[in-house]
Parts: sequence; C-alpha cells; structure tokens
Amino acid sequence: MGFYMNVSLFPPVLGLIGMIAAFIVYALVMRYPDGEDKVKKIGDQIHNGALAFMKTEYKYLLAFISVLVVIVYFTPGLGPHTAIAVVVGAACSSLAGFIGMYAATKANVRTATAAQQDGAAAALSVSFYGGSVMGLCVASLGLIGLGGLFYFYAADGGSHVHALEGFGMGASVVALFSRVGGGIFTKSADVGADLVGKIEAGIPEDDPRNPGVIADNVGDNVGDVAGMGSDIFESYCGSMIASIAIAYTINSPSLMSLPLALAAIGLIASILGIFIVKLQSAKEPASALRSGTFFAPVIFIIMAYFLINNMDDVPMAVLWCVVSGAAGGVIIGLITEYYTGGSPVKKIAESGETGSATVMISGLAVGMQSVVIPILVLATIIMISTSLAGNAGIVGVYGVGIAAVGMLSTVGITMAIDAYGPVADNAGGIAEMSGMGKEVRDITDSLDELGNTTAAIGKGFAIGAAALAALAIISAYSAQVSDRWGDAFALSLTDPMVLVGMFIGICIPFLISSITMTAVGDAAFEMINEIRRQFKEISGLMEGNADPDSEKCVEIATTAALKKMMLPGVIAVVMPPLVGFGLGAIALGGMLAGGLLGCVALALFMANAGGAWDNAKKYVEKGNLGGKGSDTHAAAVVGDTVGDPFKDTSGPSMNILINVMAMVSLVISKLLEPNGIFF
Repeated sequence: MGFYMNVSLFPPVLGLIGMIAAFIVYALVMRYPDGEDKVKKIGDQIHNGALAFMKTEYKYLLAFISVLVVIVYFTPGLGPHTAIAVVVGAACSSLAGFIGMYAATKANVRTATAAQQDGAAAALSVSFYGGSVMGLCVASLGLIGLGGLFYFYAADGGSHVHALEGFGMGASVVALFSRVGGGIFTKSADVGADLVGKIEAGIPEDDPRNPGVIADNVGDNVGDVAGMGSDIFESYCGSMIASIAIAYTINSPSLMSLPLALAAIGLIASILGIFIVKLQSAKEPASALRSGTFFAPVIFIIMAYFLINNMDDVPMAVLWCVVSGAAGGVIIGLITEYYTGGSPVKKIAESGETGSATVMISGLAVGMQSVVIPILVLATIIMISTSLAGNAGIVGVYGVGIAAVGMLSTVGITMAIDAYGPVADNAGGIAEMSGMGKEVRDITDSLDELGNTTAAIGKGFAIGAAALAALAIISAYSAQVSDRWGDAFALSLTDPMVLVGMFIGICIPFLISSITMTAVGDAAFEMINEIRRQFKEISGLMEGNADPDSEKCVEIATTAALKKMMLPGVIAVVMPPLVGFGLGAIALGGMLAGGLLGCVALALFMANAGGAWDNAKKYVEKGNLGGKGSDTHAAAVVGDTVGDPFKDTSGPSMNILINVMAMVSLVISKLLEPNGIFF
C-alpha cells in the first residue's frame, strides 16, 4: 500500500515539475529579439487578435460549463465530487490551450527575426520551443488535474473514483468548443484570403495588402495550437480515466494507479525528447524533429519496463499492451505522412493540369484510400492488447485502455512537434508582410513545409489516439453498466435496440460535419465579400499605398466562430442522455459503437484528403507544373480551399465528438437502466 500511495502522489508532483519546465522553455523563447517596429506591430496584431478571440470564447464556455456543473451537482448519484471534477477538467483544458496559444504568438515573430538575424538553426529552435510550451502544458496540466483528483478521490482504493469521469467530461466539452470554434475561425479567414488574394487579385500568399491575412494568422493560433492542444488533452486524460474505471470494476488498486504513473514517466521521456531535438537543431530540421519523435517513445518504453517490473500485481504482459499502443501511434503517423507528403500528393498536383474537377476527384480518392491501413492498425492494436491482457488474467478491455495510454504518454513531444507547425507558418506570414526579403522567406517556407508534414502526422496520431481512448471509455461504460445490471445488459447485434442505437450513432458525425462545413462556408462567403469590398473601395490598397482594415476580417471570423460553435457542442452533450434515458443503456451502447466507427472513418478521410490537397498546392507553388499563377496552380488552390475545412475544422471535430459522447455516457452510466422510458 505504501508504494501504491507513492505512485499516486508521483503524477501531480511531476506535473508541477513539467509546468516549471514549460515556463523555462517560454523564458528561452522570450530571450530572442522580437524584431523592428514593423515586425513587432504585425506580431502584436496577431497576438492581440488571438487573445481577444480566446477571451470571448472562454466567456461562452464559462456559461455552458456553469450550467453543466449545476446539472451534475444536483443530479442524484453524481453530486459535488463529480461537479468539482468537471470544473477542474474544464479549467485544466482551457489553461493548457490558452498558455500554448500565448507562447505560440510570442514565438512566431521571434522565429521570423531569428531567421533574418541568425539563420535556419536559430529559427527552428525558437519555433520548436514555442510548440514545446504547448506540449509540456498539455502533459503537465493533465497530470496535475487528473493526478491530483485521483490522489484525493481514489488513492484509498476508489471511494470516489467515479467522480474522475467528470474531469473527462469537462475537458471534452472545452475541447469540442475550442476545436470547432477555432477551426471555423481559421478556415473562414484562410479560404477568404486564398480565393480573393491568390486567384482573383493574383497577389502572393500573406501579402500585406490582403485584409484577410492577419485573421488567417490569428486563426492558426486559436485553431491549430489552442484547439489541437485541447483535442489531445481530452484524449490523453480520457484514456487514463477509462483505464482507471475498468481497473476499478475488477478491484485492482495497482492497475488503477498504473495509467497515471505511465503518463508521468511519459512526461519525463517527452522532456528528454525536446532536449534531443535541441541538440540536433543544427542539422537538417526534418532529421532533428524525427529524432525527438522516435527517441522519446523508446525512452518511455524502457522506463515503463522498470516501472511495471516494480509494481505489485501488474503482469509484464501489460508492458506489451503499452508497446502495441506506442508502436501503433508511430505507424499511423508514418502512414499519414505518406498520404499527405508522399507520391499521392504529386499525383493530385499533376491532376491539376486538367482542371480543378480532377484535383477534387484525385484528392477525394486519396482521402478514402488513406482510411484503410490506419483502421487495420487500430484493429491490430485492439486484437493484440485484449489478447495479452486476457491471457494475463486481466479483463481484456483494460489492455485497450492501457494501449491508448501508451500511445498518448509521450504527448509532450508529439504535441510540441505538432504546435511547431503553426508557429513556423505564422513566421512566414510575418516575414512576407514585413518585407524581410527572399532569403528569410526561404528559411521560413522550409520550416513551414516541414510544419505541414508534422501537423499532418499530429492529426493522424490524434485520430488514432482518440479512437483508442474512445473505445476504452466505451468499454468502461459497458463494464460499469454490466457490473450493475448483469445479464440484463448485453450488446448483441441480434438485439434490435443495439442496431437502432448504431444507426443513430453513425448519423451524428455526418450531421456535425455538415454543420461545421456549412459554418466555414457561410463565414468564408462573408469574408470574401469583405476582402473584395476593401480591394475595390480602399484607394491605393492594391498599389501598397494604403493599409487594409484587418480588424474587420478578424471580427467577421470571430462572430462566425462564436455563433456556430454552440450547436455541435449541445448535440454532443445532449444525445447520450437523450438516447440513454429515452431508449435505454443498450441503445446508448449501440449509439456509441456506431458513432465511434463513423467518427474515426470520417476523421481519417477528411484530415488526410485535406492535408494532401494542401501539400499538392505547395508542390505547385515551389515551381512545379507551371508554378504560381498557372492554371494548374489555380486548380490546386481550389482543392486546398475545400481541404482546409476538411483537415482543420470538420475532421478534427470528429476526434472530440466521439470522446465527448463516450465520456458523458460514462458519467451517466450508473443512472441508466437497460431499457428506457420509451421502450
């Protein structure tokens, strides 16, 4: 019991150390100069725009979470402990996104200045440091929040262990709003700036004359940094909560404490991975980032061996479940890299020689094909982990949960490399807008191109992790309902209520995708008209003798994002209790199964198709197939325009959607009966 208590205290303490490391890294970023007056002015516009959006977004979130907390507090069977956990989960997720965004908007201008003054190695260091703050905050705040609650609620063997599920619900709701709101903001600005700037006006990307450019750069931070951070945070914590819940049903304190202990050593491995990237930064940027990506999981697995070997009642087979998850995450990332940066991208670009229609067809085909292997990898992880856990005398679904923990334990370095991309992208925009010159732009473009690949890998990893985390949460839901109702609860394909639930579940991701795509389209329509108006009405703008009204474009994107993000969040939170109480726990289990399959397939399809279209456009812009200004380029831009909301709005929202529904279902599981009031 003494070692168990020490293990329980280890994660929050290490989380505090991780936050100290994050602030040290932030201090290193701030040591670099932020440039001359014009550069500083542009950087401040991006920073202030992102800050203003997130403050307003969090006001909306505060109202929604407050209502949720009141409902949870006064619901019999949930009560104050679960309500406190909801508050802590929402606060930690919000704080991780906010700190990460703040650091990124300080790092982007310093990356551009470092590229101008000190070259590519310095620029890589600054941009990677900026992303590392996000990665460290996600991992550390997860350990502080969830680890602290576990210590107070469950370290005695589980007196209030179910309250931890509230933490996951709070984090998931914040993640959905942040991802959807940020995604609508960034893509409405991006689509408007690209279509009017590149196609109609024929000016370069990030041209200072384009009114939508500042809004586009703001969107990179609120969507791709803060939104992505909250996305990974909820999967990271969700996998641990599910594993703890499953271990509780089999009354194993050691297995309950293991997920947090693994995440804690994963943070150590991530910090070492960040250090490795820094040591390698003088080399080729791609090689440096790849070193961190691969060495961190290896370090983590070695440390996991010694941890598991020294824990009572934890069979060594659990280590191989962890390995299967960690290896699966790397494989899914590499597959994503191929489809979004390999030969399929060149084929999409070449199809642009016959027009935008063939670009669309080839991009859709690549996206559809890219779904197959990752899903087979996920199926293999499930098969291996459940078999290993079952053979070791542990309930098989615990193996799935701990595999998800293994995949997500090095989230610190994974998120750092992903968040590096938007920082590098912003640095390129700042370099262009401030007129730093071709040499600087070449450096930032090379970092940005690598950032597109790392972002695509990050999205693939996020989808795989969300799928495993969601499956683990659904398994925990099934285990808890079964523990209460026994043979009265069973999920069988011969049961019509299971099938009804599955059909309902698979509809929801398509509905949410439609809502978010429509939101981007509507906002982009307004953005395009505003940019056209400014080009037409502001005298001297096209000649470079007048400044655009960038604040108006930021306002349009902000208003659209805040108005349109509410409905997906409400649907995700309301559907589980509606189906669970209305049709019963059996139908809800079917809904979660259908939702999981629909969300994973759509997320992979949209993320990879969007990433491939984006890089096909960049391939043409590098001078291939006629280069910028050619008909092929115009066709590739159209593909990228459709792909933008695919990969940065609707696709990522699928990861969070299934986790929100699964976590809400887990929270209400002990209140449900096998059949509902309507059946």
